[in-house]
Amino acid sequence: MSAAILRHPAYVEWPADARDRLPLTLWNAKAIAEAVGGVASHDFQVAGVEMDSRDVINGDLFVALKGEAMDGYRFLDKAFANGAAGALVDRPIDGPHILVDDTTRALEALGRAARNRTDAKIIGVTGSVGKTGVKEAIFAALERASRGAAHRSVKSYNNHVGVPLSLARMPARSRFGIFEMGMNHSSEIAGLTTQVRPHVAVITTIAPAHIENLGSMEAIAAAKAEIFLGLEPGGTAVIPTDTPHYEQLREAATALGVKVVSFGASRHADVRLLDAIPSANGGSLVTCEFPEGRLCYTVAEPGEHWVANSLAVMAAVRAAGGDMAAAGLALAEMGGLKGRGARHGIDVPGGKALLIDESYNANPASMRATLAQLGATPSARRIVVLGSMKELGDFGPQFHAALAEPILAADIDYALLVGDEMAVLARELGKPQNSALGKPLATAHCLTADEAIELLDDFGVVAGDAVLVKGSNSVGLGRLVDHFTRAR
Repeated sequence: MSAAILRHPAYVEWPADARDRLPLTLWNAKAIAEAVGGVASHDFQVAGVEMDSRDVINGDLFVALKGEAMDGYRFLDKAFANGAAGALVDRPIDGPHILVDDTTRALEALGRAARNRTDAKIIGVTGSVGKTGVKEAIFAALERASRGAAHRSVKSYNNHVGVPLSLARMPARSRFGIFEMGMNHSSEIAGLTTQVRPHVAVITTIAPAHIENLGSMEAIAAAKAEIFLGLEPGGTAVIPTDTPHYEQLREAATALGVKVVSFGASRHADVRLLDAIPSANGGSLVTCEFPEGRLCYTVAEPGEHWVANSLAVMAAVRAAGGDMAAAGLALAEMGGLKGRGARHGIDVPGGKALLIDESYNANPASMRATLAQLGATPSARRIVVLGSMKELGDFGPQFHAALAEPILAADIDYALLVGDEMAVLARELGKPQNSALGKPLATAHCLTADEAIELLDDFGVVAGDAVLVKGSNSVGLGRLVDHFTRAR
């Protein structure tokens, strides 16, 4: 290149970015060994980090985790056959590796090293309902605004293994990092948030998920508020106003000296819902107000719960210094996630039917929200396949029985109930007062997903039907979704 070209203003004025000096590769063997206190066998580089040998692709570091029932060491051959560039192990092997005393602790150390080396703006997300969808929407918004320099935890990697794994995967050049944190006992989020060290901590909502272990709604709110413990100095807590636990969350945040930004329909919300109307694509056209002005945007995902989720997204993006207009565009383009709202057109006699896949998780609040949305979905018939809601403990029977009201309000034609805990709902729906013009709602109750597949096949889904499939993941209704979405 000539000297004349190098002096061209376009080159002279090209903005300098300190990230340009950071490595393009995710990790090299020396950096991994230094981070985890291990010994490298070879000089190698990795482009990803994986703990499941089935998911390893070319260039990954395979972490051979050892648990009570499983030893990743057994799957090293599979990992290298799939293209692993190296492995993190607690026993010597022939291939390229980093040798450590404990691979679980080493993964945590690698996650800490990834967090320490970045100057990205970090966002943590938790909540009883909607945390995965909100995390994905925040990521979509910030990835668009940063032109691909955002990173997030994938799937629902939100526990004591998934969080450090997600951190270890974060490139040094990231401008934003978005991490989900989950729990089913107190103190779990406290341990996760101190690893993530977010600049912005989001709580989507408080609902009776995991109430079996925590005992009360107040205890659930306190457990979620643990996310504020890891906030960096000057950090921001993003909390919902439209919950009875708003004051509890606000006080937990202010006690730590962090800034509080609220979202919701309440007049005092910092990011406030002004209006939401149905849009042509089945979603909503939302107008929100915040201190700097107003914004109108489309939310592709249907349902009032996604209107609320969108406000959480806007509040988080604003707090992280992101582009709220880009967030609006991202929300307009988002589709449902597998197991969390994905919509499938399935081939049935006479044409197409709609299957809504909510098979990954369920609690009383999310059940009501998705049933309400089904009730607003135009269809010839409305069919629900509902699996048991887990971790409700002694509260379980009353929460399951209470689903009769939203089922009847949604004008359901057939309710297929799956799991032991659903027996109480089957009895509730069979009561005379829950009959329309003396005709009971068509219901069936079974114990397994495989039985549910047979019963739904026997009932016969036809063109124009809308089928909602929702339950706790352990019920296994994902198998039913796979059965009916395969080419038939």
